[in-house]
Amino acid sequence: MNMIPYEDFKKLEIKIGKIEAAERVEGSGKLLKLQVDLGDGTRQIIAGIGRFHAPEDIIGHEIVVLANLEHRTLLGHESQGMLLAADTGEGPVLLRPDKEVPPGTAVR
Repeated sequence: MNMIPYEDFKKLEIKIGKIEAAERVEGSGKLLKLQVDLGDGTRQIIAGIGRFHAPEDIIGHEIVVLANLEHRTLLGHESQGMLLAADTGEGPVLLRPDKEVPPGTAVR
């Protein structure tokens, strides 16, 4: 296990987001383009979960997002954060709060 100092962990902005819209990225079998409400506005997140999650099934779900990750372009679409999921042998499992909380709530 690679340990990091607590000061590095404090740099991460992990927040609850609510998926407002989701669609498949044309030309990819696994990428979904998500519009996620993070409380201070909507962000576009490109996530590699499309083989295991249908866009229409995740709209309205609350998810955990790494909000201050450098933006990255995937297949011509800018991703403005990263959805966090458990990496299992059966595909990604979305991390979600056990009860509803407002978008933008900090995860600590």
